[in-house]
Amino acid sequence: MKDETLIQKTISFVQEILKEAEGGHDWFHIQRVFLNAQYLAKHENVNGLVVSLSALLHDIADSKFNNGDETIGPKTASDFLSSLELDQKAIEHVVKIIENISFKNSLEKKERFNSKELQVVQDADRLDAIGAIGIARAFNYGGFKNRALYNPEIPPAVNQTKEEYKNSEAPTLNHFYEKLLLLKNKMNTKTGLKLAEKRHQFMLSYLNQFYDEWNGDFE
Repeated sequence: MKDETLIQKTISFVQEILKEAEGGHDWFHIQRVFLNAQYLAKHENVNGLVVSLSALLHDIADSKFNNGDETIGPKTASDFLSSLELDQKAIEHVVKIIENISFKNSLEKKERFNSKELQVVQDADRLDAIGAIGIARAFNYGGFKNRALYNPEIPPAVNQTKEEYKNSEAPTLNHFYEKLLLLKNKMNTKTGLKLAEKRHQFMLSYLNQFYDEWNGDFE
């Protein structure tokens, strides 16, 4: 099966699976990550098909929406790709990327799988978590979980473990300090870092405006 056909079949599969998904993790999130990944891949020596399929399938069953089960996503992706008779080595690579892409896994103090393809897809996903869209996604998910916008009496938790991060119910603004503002310095590629710089600065400007409005600073 030609690469373009594989990608189109994967797009159709993901669109169907995520048609009722939460707004920050829906098809449009996948589409943005896919486009980000394609752009980044132009500047890296990578397997384009693996990057494309991984970007499309990376959130096919996010553990946040599956009672914390981190095995469903990789298995769903593996079963689907096997149905397309994709090369087993490529399937295993895509699955490894899905298993290792998330921010929460970077909080574990252990050696993890790595590849240039993972680095590209991870950067593509992280770019969608910051900047204007990243802010919108954060507050969308916070509303979905009925979390406070901000509470000055609940400070951000720094140096969280993976379990602490997964179980947090903190106000949405804390998420900026616990994840979003950390992502720029976690970018893997030069192109990803360049794109992240602008989005990072936008978030800092947003926070300054937020605090001015919250505190009634009218000057």
